[in-house]
Amino acid sequence: MPSTLIQNATYNEATRVLSIWFVPNGKRYDYHNVAPETYTALRKAYSKGRYFNTHIRDRYPFRLVEQPGQR
Repeated sequence: MPSTLIQNATYNEATRVLSIWFVPNGKRYDYHNVAPETYTALRKAYSKGRYFNTHIRDRYPFRLVEQPGQR
């Protein structure tokens, strides 16, 4: 998933949680109640960052997931 904004993204269809790790800090945010089609479209998008900013950012509830050793 080469992107200047998104380092990695995973999706849990059972919980409808989209987890995104951002460049350059590697922080992970979980976005809730995301439809499977939205994740599929993100994966297929030519510009992952543009798709994220247009279709996910500010549209879904989210939370920062603290990683061990991260503050």
